[in-house]
Amino acid sequence: MTQVAEQPGTSAGRLGSVVLDCPDPLELARFYSTLFGLEIDEHGDDDWRSLSGPGSTLGFATLAFRRSEDYVPATWPGAEDNQLHLDLIVEDLASGHATVVALGAEPLDPVDAPPAQSARGWRVYADPAGHPFRICLE
Repeated sequence: MTQVAEQPGTSAGRLGSVVLDCPDPLELARFYSTLFGLEIDEHGDDDWRSLSGPGSTLGFATLAFRRSEDYVPATWPGAEDNQLHLDLIVEDLASGHATVVALGAEPLDPVDAPPAQSARGWRVYADPAGHPFRICLE
């Protein structure tokens, strides 16, 4: 078993990328490229695409997309196959909802557009490949 460093500020490494499996890496890269305002890396191919750009708002090195011929979209809520989701911070839920739906996201929970005032500070969507993500108030 590998020992994890117990000293604050030490680590075994750094995060290089988060990779989402999908049936069409370019399609999903285009969705997230527009959503985050980042460029699609020119060195990709039909099986792999990634996002890059100066002043990345992602907080980690790369968001990448890998072709998976056997990809099955996650279901929401509570299915056993949900293993990861992204949270996107927005200033208000109504404009965040309008933006992600215009880009091709599917509302999952709740499915209706947000009211002017909402007691819940987040909403769940599926990206074009079916990965769940949330828009959240700061």
